Amino acid sequence: MKNVGLRSPCDKVGGLVYFGRMVDQIRAHANGELPAEYQANLGKGLDEHCVNFLGIGYNLVVQFVNEGLSDGAILQSCFGMGHRPSEAEIYMWNEFMLKRGWHDDATRTLKQLKREEGLTARSEIETIFQLIDVAEGRAPHTNRYDGSCLDQISSVVGGRRHSTPSSCSHLNGFAHRAVK
Repeated sequence: MKNVGLRSPCDKVGGLVYFGRMVDQIRAHANGELPAEYQANLGKGLDEHCVNFLGIGYNLVVQFVNEGLSDGAILQSCFGMGHRPSEAEIYMWNEFMLKRGWHDDATRTLKQLKREEGLTARSEIETIFQLIDVAEGRAPHTNRYDGSCLDQISSVVGGRRHSTPSSCSHLNGFAHRAVK
């Protein structure tokens, strides 16, 4: 499958990966533009993980999309009706989703999907998100260090505290406690 007009699952809306892609799929389906092979999984799999994280039902997101709300307004409405995650929760969500299929319960599914797409020789495809991007004609997102707060935990070495990026200040206490 190439260029179906959906966002990469790595793209963020309100700091969350995948949410924008789910919204794109709902819009495309409502307009009769979503390929048939995508329709069977609407509201399931990654969509289900996303709505569960937000503490809402999939049909509520469909309702917000059908009302013509913008991506940001849909997300804010989801926060209002369900769970508004903290920065730390969003970080954990993003890291979990970006690595989905890499040494977890979705690994078997990833291997099967790679076979179905004829991509078994592509060793750089290690996650579901990377598979989606490659299957749709995009370069795979690399799951390498990008200045994330995960290094916050690594900033405590040998009992000494090293400088912490200000964007990770919410993890200061955690990193210090992690070495005790």
